[in-house]
Amino acid sequence: MLVCRCACVSASWQLLLPRTALQAVLKQDHTPLNLLTSCTCWHAAPPARKNTTVTADDEESEKCHLGAIIVRDVSIVVSNYRSVMTLDEYCKKHNVMGLSNLDTRALTKVLRETGCLNGVICTDASKSDEELVAMTKNWTIVGKDLLSVVSCKEPYEWKDSTEDEWEFSEGAKEAAAGRKFKVVAYDFGIKHNILRRLASFGCSITVVPADYPADKVLAMNPDGVFFSNGPGDPSAAPYAVDNAKAILGVKPVFGICMGHQILGQAFGGKTFKLKFGHHGGNHPIRYNPTGRVEISAQNHNFAVDPATLPEGVEVTHINLNDGTCAGMVYPAKKAMAIQYHPEASPGPHDADICFEQFVDMMKAEAAAPVAA
Repeated sequence: MLVCRCACVSASWQLLLPRTALQAVLKQDHTPLNLLTSCTCWHAAPPARKNTTVTADDEESEKCHLGAIIVRDVSIVVSNYRSVMTLDEYCKKHNVMGLSNLDTRALTKVLRETGCLNGVICTDASKSDEELVAMTKNWTIVGKDLLSVVSCKEPYEWKDSTEDEWEFSEGAKEAAAGRKFKVVAYDFGIKHNILRRLASFGCSITVVPADYPADKVLAMNPDGVFFSNGPGDPSAAPYAVDNAKAILGVKPVFGICMGHQILGQAFGGKTFKLKFGHHGGNHPIRYNPTGRVEISAQNHNFAVDPATLPEGVEVTHINLNDGTCAGMVYPAKKAMAIQYHPEASPGPHDADICFEQFVDMMKAEAAAPVAA
């Protein structure tokens, strides 16, 4: 079968990580839909990318949504005792295109200067260079609603929490022993590990489609509402913003990644496309109230413009690489949001406290006196 796949090209810089660093790059959530990822790292990077291979326990969704993976070398040696298949087998299973023997450092240098570029990978030799260039010029991620593409089609219940072997948070253990809070989670391409972390902190979760009406969500009488990560341009999903507007101020809400951008627009702010999308596992974030610096995992191409946010919204987190907004709270609307991934697995876990803060919001709401 001849295939031409056009998408954004990004560089993923990851240090050596426990569990499966490969799956952290492949990102089996829905965020990298329409993304071609080039892997680059320090000196030992090529083996790090492929030696860990794939383990079924670390999947973040039912399939890999990456457009393609680009690497320098493909190792034939597997060093992970949990491995169930090689990179080649995994890509074939999920119909993910792959390129090897490319100078990914040279590619990264180009991206470092120009920002995210469109690219095309094609197996049809009859296509001329001019045709392929035209394909890249005619493709854009701006204005594409990808949430409806990757979202679930019907509501479902989620039960699984983080397995005891991997649980690292004393706060989660304490929360799980307390009251259960009912959370409705909007699926914009939600990662399984987000759901696991919510469950680990004592939440009973109902997942609903991206376009599920706000009135139906409120009719479930949840303790809180969660807006998930996901791919594409938040401005292309006005239905999600409208639902968020209807829920704000009624129930405590928490948004991650795409959810952060959707809430930013629902607050009254605007979003914009980054020249350099944030991808990888080592982005420094400053928590403004205390000055604490967190190391974060990120995977997004759009950001909230803090200058457009209304009075009452506090920017709580700043990306120290480029100064962009990485977190917000809106106390009057019972809302909090962060741009990166606190659930990151295999890590870092610096921001896992966000789940505890969301639970604390729901506790406070439940303890508040009922208005007459």
